Amino acid sequence: MRHIRIHVDLPLVAGDELPLPAQGGEHVVRVLRMAVGDALALFNGDGNDYPATIERTGKREVVVRVGAGKLAETESPLQLTLAQAVARGEKMDLIMQKATELGVMRIVPLLTERSEVRLDATRAEKRLEHWRSVVASACEQCGRSRLPEVLGAQPLQMWLGQLTDGDALRLALLPDGTRNARDLRFGPAGGILVVGPEGGLGDRDIQALTASGFTGLRLGPRILRTETAGMAALAALQALHGDA
Repeated sequence: MRHIRIHVDLPLVAGDELPLPAQGGEHVVRVLRMAVGDALALFNGDGNDYPATIERTGKREVVVRVGAGKLAETESPLQLTLAQAVARGEKMDLIMQKATELGVMRIVPLLTERSEVRLDATRAEKRLEHWRSVVASACEQCGRSRLPEVLGAQPLQMWLGQLTDGDALRLALLPDGTRNARDLRFGPAGGILVVGPEGGLGDRDIQALTASGFTGLRLGPRILRTETAGMAALAALQALHGDA
């Protein structure tokens, strides 16, 4: 039995009638061929799933009636932040999507020494809006009812200067890292994982990270692409210390 979930960026109150967002409504009616009386679930990021029933459909809107919310127990007990150097093209969308599926609580796009992507203010704002949409869609698919926080792209040095997660375990994926995922010990504050761009983290990046208390994490003897490295590390950390 299919379980359709739609993200709605609005307060959800049991008993209310609510028009679905245009994209969600079109997907429900045109793609999924749902009709009046069919059931779906809504979520707005507060951690609850709200059952809903389609009340009426029209050319311009789909209206549902909202049921009582129920806590969705799909969050990992391991609080992880992925600080990912901005990758080219659709790679960053893939990273956002898969990191969401793997349970991260926050994603920080970074501009590093060897980053090939350059974003002016206008492009950065558009990319942020797009990435948050990707994350919301990933939550619809994977069953999460809390959206990971997605910050705006920023230089590594700026981000390090503002970093306040003092008790979180600070890790950077490095080919010559000395720490092993199995031997890590996370506290209640969880951890932060930094992943470099296509060309890897530069010497200045590594020096800045070391000065800020980051240590090198090594996954194995092979060099992984930027879109693979973070996902492999997140999956390993969740299996060893989080969801398992």
